[in-house]
Amino acid sequence: MELEPKLIAIEGPIGAGKTTLSHLLADEFNARLVLEVDDDNPFISKFYEDRQSSAFQTQIFFLMSRYNQYRALEQRDLFNQVVITDYLFERDRIFASINLDGNELHLYEQIYHLIKIKIPQPDLVVYLQADTPILYERVQKRGREYEALIEYSYLEEVNRAFNNFFFYYTETPLLVVNTNEIDIVGKKLDLQELIKKINQHRIGREYYNPLGS
Repeated sequence: MELEPKLIAIEGPIGAGKTTLSHLLADEFNARLVLEVDDDNPFISKFYEDRQSSAFQTQIFFLMSRYNQYRALEQRDLFNQVVITDYLFERDRIFASINLDGNELHLYEQIYHLIKIKIPQPDLVVYLQADTPILYERVQKRGREYEALIEYSYLEEVNRAFNNFFFYYTETPLLVVNTNEIDIVGKKLDLQELIKKINQHRIGREYYNPLGS
């Protein structure tokens, strides 16, 4: 299936399935795939053990690594292909608003606004939603060692912050997908229907609430 060249960002809270969908779309569209570097963050395990003491280092590492990745995407016009990334640059700021205290957040915001102006905007954002119990179940199933420490209450706070952010998001075309009832890995029809929606969406905001195949 062909898609006109564009930058598509897949987003969602922890456990929403954004990286899985990004891989599937990259295969479908023969696209360049850009993934966030969670596992490369040397502070991430310590963060889940003691969020308060490691939050600022964790966020700054993510901010700068994501900044470098998104700046590299400015060269995408040199290639006649779709680019799929499994995060929106603003993702880091959502987590910072939860994890940082007043002084840390103030410093973070100063850095964020200095570099944000140099970041290219996606042509489409696909936001994957799910209820917190479903997110928590998915996180437990995938078995990442550092994620075993994630508390349900923290995941609920993250989910609430993401829903709030995208409720007001207007910077790019946005497709909001409720993933509670679909299985894009195990059920090919679910994936095909979602790809069709992504292909069709061009402007504004649209909500897609599939019931699954």
